[in-house]
Amino acid sequence: MGDNPELRTAMADLGLTRPELARLINHELVALGCPGTVTVRTVGTWLSGKSRWPQGRIRIALGRVLKRTPEQLGFIPPYAASPQAPPEEPVLRRNFLAVSAAAALPTAVSRGRTVGHTDVDLLKESLRTLTELDDHRGGHGSLEAAALAGASHALGKVEKTISEGVQRRLYSLAADYTATAGFSCIDDRRLDDAEQHFGTALRLAGLANDHVTALRTFNCLSMVGYQRNKTSAALSAARAAQDNRATRRDPLLASLAHARTAIAYSTAGDRQAALRCLGNARDALARADTRERPTWTKFYGPAELAALSAVVYQHLNNSAESESESHRALAGIPPQFRRNRASATARLALAQLGQGEIEQATTTAIGVYTLMGADPLPLRLRTLLGDFHRGLITLAPTSAVTREWTDRVHAQGDHQ
Repeated sequence: MGDNPELRTAMADLGLTRPELARLINHELVALGCPGTVTVRTVGTWLSGKSRWPQGRIRIALGRVLKRTPEQLGFIPPYAASPQAPPEEPVLRRNFLAVSAAAALPTAVSRGRTVGHTDVDLLKESLRTLTELDDHRGGHGSLEAAALAGASHALGKVEKTISEGVQRRLYSLAADYTATAGFSCIDDRRLDDAEQHFGTALRLAGLANDHVTALRTFNCLSMVGYQRNKTSAALSAARAAQDNRATRRDPLLASLAHARTAIAYSTAGDRQAALRCLGNARDALARADTRERPTWTKFYGPAELAALSAVVYQHLNNSAESESESHRALAGIPPQFRRNRASATARLALAQLGQGEIEQATTTAIGVYTLMGADPLPLRLRTLLGDFHRGLITLAPTSAVTREWTDRVHAQGDHQ
């Protein structure tokens, strides 16, 4: 008699608590025409090893629920310990019983497989890869398609689960995949598609009771409003992110929501509110800890807050402060976040141009192409460089620097 690690591991992988397992077994017993007699205490005796071989009908129900034979679940038939049998016989008979039990189960049990936490973890690793690709290259159609395929794969596994906990994780993962697709569309300036994906992501996050992914989605919707020059929409989405329950639990997420709201206020010309939100973002970030968070949050920290602050100061017509924050951002954004570094570089060029530093600004802007290398620039980044291009022509239309820059833009095919 002893602990039953096989059963414990099977329950943990499928995300089943003792009450849930008892309820599912009783449901199968009723389907077999037997009374549901399994209790939480019964499950406890199996886990502790006090009960080594459940009754026949219960073994069948248990096999249907967990899709494993009794032996695979750590149970030992009474005859396995019989001293009268030759040493080889228990092994042979146990193997025979395992094969017979598997054959006796319904096809869905013997051939199917219940989805558990291990499957969800594998899907999370695939999402991590897509997030890293987005950080490096930026959004594009292939990334969007891969993210949507991941969401579909996660949703396709929901019906193969028997645990509410695993189901919630799958819905959460599908929401995260879909939000990744939406964010890719923002980079690609396909804002209608982005909004559609975010609407789906919010619904899935609701099914998962996932406040963190809901916050991510509202944050991205605020970006969509900003890209559309719809200040009210950007501000409403940013406030929804601020009011999300996740911000009360995690100062880092609260900081991100405050920073996004600051940008929305700055585009509306509300200087006081924008600076107040920036102050709140800094205060919250100072309280952030190193807890484990979803992969998509890894971009955010002091350097990214500085990059967002540069956007705020640019909208408030404070080019000097925007330049200072851009330098701070570029000093801290890690190399693997290449797209974000390129974006901060473009903002720095705009800030320098705003102070009349034409040659320095142009040199900085060329650095965007150097950073992105041979990869195509995401359309959102090309739009920033388009803003720089138009500002340079307005400020110094006949300058040699402007002519050289224009030739470079035409050669790159990025003229807006």
